[in-house]
Amino acid sequence: MPAVMKTLLLNPPSFEGYDGGASSRWPATREIESYWYPVWLAYPAGMLEGSRLLDASPHKVSPAETVQIARDYDVVVLFTSTAGFQSDLRLAKEMKQAKDDLTIAFVGPHVQVRPDECLNASGDIDFIVRGEFDHAVVEFAAGRKPAEIAGVSYRRDGTIVHNPARPLLRTEELDALPFATEVYKRDLTIEHYNVPFLLHPFVAFYTSRGCPALCTFCLWPQTLSGHQWRVRSSDNVAREIRQALDLFPHAKEFFFDDDTFNIRKDRVLELCERFKPLKFRWSCTARVHSDYETLKAMADAGARLLIVGFESGDDQILKNIKKGATVEMARTFAKNCKKLGIRVHGDFIIGLPGETKETIERTINFAKELDSETIQVSIAHAYPGTELHEQLSRKQIPLVAAMTDDHGHQLPHIEYPQLSGPQMMAAVNRFYDEYYFRPRVVWRIVREALWNADERRRLTGEAIDFLRLRAERRKYARLAARPGAGA
Repeated sequence: MPAVMKTLLLNPPSFEGYDGGASSRWPATREIESYWYPVWLAYPAGMLEGSRLLDASPHKVSPAETVQIARDYDVVVLFTSTAGFQSDLRLAKEMKQAKDDLTIAFVGPHVQVRPDECLNASGDIDFIVRGEFDHAVVEFAAGRKPAEIAGVSYRRDGTIVHNPARPLLRTEELDALPFATEVYKRDLTIEHYNVPFLLHPFVAFYTSRGCPALCTFCLWPQTLSGHQWRVRSSDNVAREIRQALDLFPHAKEFFFDDDTFNIRKDRVLELCERFKPLKFRWSCTARVHSDYETLKAMADAGARLLIVGFESGDDQILKNIKKGATVEMARTFAKNCKKLGIRVHGDFIIGLPGETKETIERTINFAKELDSETIQVSIAHAYPGTELHEQLSRKQIPLVAAMTDDHGHQLPHIEYPQLSGPQMMAAVNRFYDEYYFRPRVVWRIVREALWNADERRRLTGEAIDFLRLRAERRKYARLAARPGAGA
């Protein structure tokens, strides 16, 4: 066995154009093709000599090409998802057929919460890693056996064995990790990463891990990253920014892809002090609890846009999902962002517990009142491992088998007595229509496109993608609503 086994860190091509894999907190294909960086895979890739980070979908690497690439490696670490798991099993089988002595490890929330089920699903998975896998896969590549590695689940004599969990990395351990951006420079092409509301090209990485918020539907804090909030030191973050500005001088902005960037005011203010001398544009995730002083410090330090999970315009639904925020807090936050010139991308969800036709109408009107520059409207999904999944199971609320269609797009998989799947799908379409087809919003989009040729081309392509999916959703809602049709 070599000192370090040659390792391929793989975000697989689960579906054609699938953008819901590694680092995607909502594992499904988007309305508009959007690719987030596979940050989690970058850290072990940076620690293993001779490794490669392959992000197949944005780089248009087909399953067949992926199989051929894997033949040059001893170990494949595949980041799977709930939506893509069955497709990923087929890929694993093909990789083993092409190279029978290849070791394949699966990582990610789906295998973490269902290790027995996933290992039983295929003998082509040699082991899985539960939780943070940075050091576990490095230890295996360096020669340790699965039985000796914390956090690993594997088969031994026909029985599945779960090693004790690995403690979450602490601040000093996060600071000791390699910079994800160094691996991007080595293995990825940043122009392939496109998110509609971020400037293109952009570069994304984490400044922290975990989120203490208790939102019942949110996958990552309840699985991979944990509720324990752990931060990189401000100096360490600033060093990566300085280096990345040199590595990617053409990047138009940086995105801090933390579960929630603005959890604690004092740290935000400290980071902003480090950022100001660097004079760069950035965006981040955020909750609505930050006050005007914090938001002003962010704006002064170059913050351009915040991704904010408003979720609903109904306070009772916000209580039901343990959001820890109110409609009035969201109003104040949005007003302060407008005063400071910070753009907001608002996230909303249709179909959370307590949803009715009336609460949907309330949320649509609330979104129009907030008037964020852009929005995303998702259908509630109860992912395995979340409190929402357990809550619905306890209440015996039906969960249909399919969370996505054959291309990874969301399908409604929760059925309420007062609200059916087709009604939820129709509500998503109506939400988008009522929001974006307002004259003021149409003019806002057209105005930006008129003066920017690159933006005009991008908006045209995004509009075509969105209208195509919109038509498919309308067709689904019509067919599913027919008498005798399943939801």
